[in-house]
Formats: sequence, C-alpha cells, structure tokens
Amino acid sequence: MKKLVLLLTVMILSFQANAQKRAFTIPDVYRIQTVSGVRLSPDGTKIAYAKNKTDFKTVTSETNICLMDSDGKNVCSLTEDGGSFSPVWTKDGRGLFFTSYLNGSAQVYRYSFDRNYTEQITDFELGVDGAVVSPDNNLIAFAAEVYPQLGADGKANAEAWKKKKEGPIHAHIADKLLYRHWTDYSDGRYWHIIVYNISKKTYTDVTPGEFHSPVFSPSGPEGFTFSPDSKELCFTSNRTDRPAENTNSDLWTVSVEGGEATCLTSGNDAWDGSPQYSPDGKYIAYRFQTINGYESDRFQLAVIDRQTGEKRNLTESFDNWVEEFQWAADSKSIYFLAPETGYEPLYNVDLKKGNIRKVLGGRSLSSFQVGEKNKLYYTYSTTGKPSALYSCNTKKAQSEVQLTHYNDKLEAEVDIRPSEAMWVIGADGDSVEVFVVKPHGFDPSKKYPLIINVHGGPQMQWMDSYRNDWQVFPGAGYVVAYPNPHGSTGRGQKFCRDISGSWGGCPYEDVMKITDMLEQLPYVDKDRMGAMGWSYGGYFMNWLQGQTHRFKCLASMMGLFDLRSMWGATEELWFPNFELEGQPWNSTLYKKWSPSEYVQNFATPTLIITGEKDYRVPYTQSLQYFSVLQTLGIPSRLIVFENDGHWPSSLRSMPLYYNSHLEWFHQYLGGAPAPWDSEKMVQNAEAY
Repeated sequence: MKKLVLLLTVMILSFQANAQKRAFTIPDVYRIQTVSGVRLSPDGTKIAYAKNKTDFKTVTSETNICLMDSDGKNVCSLTEDGGSFSPVWTKDGRGLFFTSYLNGSAQVYRYSFDRNYTEQITDFELGVDGAVVSPDNNLIAFAAEVYPQLGADGKANAEAWKKKKEGPIHAHIADKLLYRHWTDYSDGRYWHIIVYNISKKTYTDVTPGEFHSPVFSPSGPEGFTFSPDSKELCFTSNRTDRPAENTNSDLWTVSVEGGEATCLTSGNDAWDGSPQYSPDGKYIAYRFQTINGYESDRFQLAVIDRQTGEKRNLTESFDNWVEEFQWAADSKSIYFLAPETGYEPLYNVDLKKGNIRKVLGGRSLSSFQVGEKNKLYYTYSTTGKPSALYSCNTKKAQSEVQLTHYNDKLEAEVDIRPSEAMWVIGADGDSVEVFVVKPHGFDPSKKYPLIINVHGGPQMQWMDSYRNDWQVFPGAGYVVAYPNPHGSTGRGQKFCRDISGSWGGCPYEDVMKITDMLEQLPYVDKDRMGAMGWSYGGYFMNWLQGQTHRFKCLASMMGLFDLRSMWGATEELWFPNFELEGQPWNSTLYKKWSPSEYVQNFATPTLIITGEKDYRVPYTQSLQYFSVLQTLGIPSRLIVFENDGHWPSSLRSMPLYYNSHLEWFHQYLGGAPAPWDSEKMVQNAEAY
C-alpha cells in the first residue's frame, strides 16, 4: 500500500511539474546541445569530447573541443573557433590531436597542455576526412577524394578540381556505374587513404588505383586504422569489377609507407569492415556479413589471428546486429553495442570462451568508452530527455552519474515528452512494438489527433531515444506513434529479413493492426489520424495512398513511387536487386509493390518533400507522385530542397520541414497551427 501511495505521489508531482512547463516548439529543436567523440585520457583522469550547439536565429552551428575531469568536474573549452571535433589524446596524455576548420579546410591540429599552445599539423589542400593518429603519434592517416593519377599531391588535385568546376563546359562523363553517390558525382575521383609523416612532412597515397579505399559511408570516410606498432594500416575496400551491384567489401592491410596491399577476407564474398587491432597486436576484430548484396544482413563480430590468419566468429549465436565495438585493454574481450527491442544495450564477448553477457541494458546508448576498474563512460538519450554523457561502475547497481548538463535549462523550461511502449499481435502472429508519445498538457478525458511515423531503412528500429519529430508534434497537440514493424532490427534477423521481397506485405499488416489498436485508445480521435514517413517510410506513405483511406492526410518524404523507374536511377543497385529479388525485367515484385500501380485508389491529401541532390531515392520519384496527385485533383503540396540529398540540412532545411508538416496536419487534423507561413519562409528568411 505504501509503495502504491508513493508511486501515485511521484506521478502527481511529475504531472504538476510538466504542467508548469511550456510546450515544445520548433526553435527548441535548435537549443539542444550534444556531446560526441568522447575520449578518455591514457591515465583515466580526464575526458575530452566535442560539444555542438546551434543558433536558430543566425542559422549557425558550432562544435568545440571540451575537457573535464573523469568525475564531471572542472569542465572547460579548449577551442572556441566553432569548427573543431574528433579529439584524440597523445600517447603521453599531455596533449590532444583534433580536426578543425580553423583556417578554412579541415586540417589536423595538436594542442599541448604544457605550452598551452595549438599548432597546425596537416596542410593538405583538399582537407582531411576521418583522420586517425598512429599509436606512436608520428603519423596521421586520413581520407581524401583524389584523382588516382595525382594521388597524394593535394595541390595538383585541388587545381584539377577547380579547373573542372570553373571550366566553360559543365558536364559529367561516366564509363561505369557508381558515377555518382549520395549527393555527388565522382567525375573520375576516388576516396584514397593518405598517410602524413609529421616529422618528414610528407604525404603518401597508400591505396592507389581506381578503387574507393575506404568504402563510402554517408556519415563520412571510416573503416581504416593503424596497427599498435604503427607499421601498417588495415582498411576496407570493394575491389570487385562491379561495385555498384554488390556489397563485397574486404579487409586489406598495407604498410604505412605504401606498397602492395594484402587482402585478409577473400574467402567471404559479402561485406567485411570496421577493423580494430587488439591492443596487444595479436588480432584484428571486425564486423562481417555472409550474404552478398544484402546490406541489412546480420552484422557479426569476428577476429583474425595475425600470426596464423585463422578467423573466428565470436557472435554466431547472437541474433542481433553488432554495431559499435571496442577492445578491452587486456585484449581478452570485446565490448559492443547491439539493437534490442527499442534499446541499444552494451554487451561483452569473451575472446577465449566466447561467452556473451549484457553489461548495461535498458538504455539506447549511442557511444561508449571503457575505463579501468569497471568504469564505463557513455552517451544516451530517452524520448523525453536529450543526450548527455554518463558514467557508471558496471559492478555496482544504481551507480550511474550524469556528467554533462548542457540541456538542463531547456529541460526545466520545456515539456519534453516521454514515450511508452505498447505491443500488438501483427503479421504471422508476431508481437510488434510501438512507442506512443502523448501531447503537451495531456488530459485523458479529451481526444487528440494522431500521427503515425513509419521509419526508413527499412531495416532499423525506432528506440526510446530523443528525436525532434517526437517533440515538435506532441508540442503542437498531437499523439505521435512510432512503430517497429517487420523489417525492424532488434528482434532477431528473421524478423528483420521478413520485409525483403514483401515491402507492402508484413509491414503493412503490422501498421494496420497497430492503427486498429491506437484508434481504440480513449484519448485518440479515430476521425483525425494522419501518417508520415521518410525514405522507406516515404514509400510506405505512398503505399498507404493506394491501399487504404483511413488516414485524413499523409506526409511523404524522400519516398519511392514507381519502383521500376527508381531502379534505373538509384546508385547502389545492390539494394533493389536484393530487396525486390532481381531487376524490373525479371522480377514481378517491382510491379506488385509499386505504389504507382494503384493510382485508381488514390484519394488522400499528401505533403511531398524531397531533395534535388538525393541520388539514393532520386527526387524524380516525388515529381512523378506529385504529377499524379495533381492530375487527379487530390490536394497535394511539393517541396524540393535544392541543395539537399537524402538527409536535408538540419539548420537550413529542417525548420521548413517541421513547419510544413504542422501546416499540413493542422489543415487536415486540426492540431495547433504552424508558427510561420512556409512559403514566406522560403521567400524571406527573416519571416521566421
């Protein structure tokens, strides 16, 4: 009885506290400050990290290097230029390397605590990407997009690219596929790894040739690392004849002085990547897949014995993806993150026995660093609390301490809404998870409009973690639901694989059953339901358009409309080849699952948003969809971001994204109106 009274008291106090806060608005998105690149000093007494903050009014973003004691005390900023990130401790702990735009292009700098002095280390005309420092601190490896014949000559590369851009004829010429990727045309350039010798001041292209080394990543070049003795690099590269049609990336090693590269994973014709040497240098740990062309195959963890070449799979019995990982200091085990039912817990696998144990669960971790004496440092967020840096002792319960507090003022002022998880029996009798966020000022006796947000990927999962969408819309009076239907990660590989070849099958059945459940909630107005989605989620909105009329409006972002024409315009052909089981001329799935085949059923008003530089889901897909809706007389609006790809600029484009959604939902669902007029936002930035 006492426990019940205490629980009710806590709930009442929490409700009263939230009632005193104001609703979350679009400008609040840009008050969130984040921490990344957390690095523990060699002696474990200090933490370096990058702190990012944005300014909505000036449309600017600043990232600076910060330092604190490992207990969270004595916080200070080491840089104030607004463009510094990726700190790396020197081996003696008396300095920091970091990357900065201090003098224009991204270069590596070194800060000395003894001299309180910062010096520029690299001066590569193209700038550096993904820089890593050798353990002996004498070398820096970074990626640059170069012409193969010019290699490590940064000046010549820069001049050649300038002539191309400023020449009288502006054209792209291609003789093979992957001539463009994500948002850029390659125009004969390839990503290569350049090694800079600090003492000799020399640059060496250690991955020459017409290959991308490392392989492309939307978040930037990654997948290369130094050996503990600083004598070689391990990197990833797809050196097959048709890289646009397969995912056969391999691990390679090469001397830091250049020369012949050695392939370590030629026996696996699927993806191998994310190499990390063990601290003792005996092993290379890496992630791998087993199905070529299937980019969402289960990511497993293995090690290569550097002396014998023997490979061992450490997570064969683990049925979820292995994501970020880190070696233990004694080289006897590996820590890793893995998606699991709406969270991202931390695990450890023993190298000798293969035992896997959960180290820290119940949280959506985004990064971590392992310290000595069971000390763990990590970042995570919840739906109702932005990300921060924490520490804990993994052997002591209730030992978690929050170390950064950059968002405390915002959290005290604004009602950042939490979520609750619900479960529904979906397709094939499987349980399907959905998170629900109730609106600001929630009154259980009232009914509210509902927005269902379907995730992209399609293989990923929504988590109990902070996301702007899940605060902007509840702040405007909407119930927001974000489901994890078949195709989502964190529920085992079969559940994830069930979407392939069935884009409009199992996931659609799941979302319909979730909608059935949601509309029965006493606080949901079943006559005011809308849906939104991005990428595959955008496709799903277009699929809903032809399959059901139960939603009053839809919002489709970067979505696929006509699958046959999409195949010929996207760049990574392995994706549709696997997901739709072939090409348009030999697979019936392009017709079966294409929203364009169901035009006769279209009736729902739709907001369409796309990026003109989106080469993953070409913006012409959205143009086709808009043309059809307009021809049929269905209310629709098209927004094309001129300078954006699949991920619009968070500062320059996303305010319009949020505002246009609020306009659309207000018109058809009756929530709070948008704060600005979207057309005026485009015509005059001062309008908002």
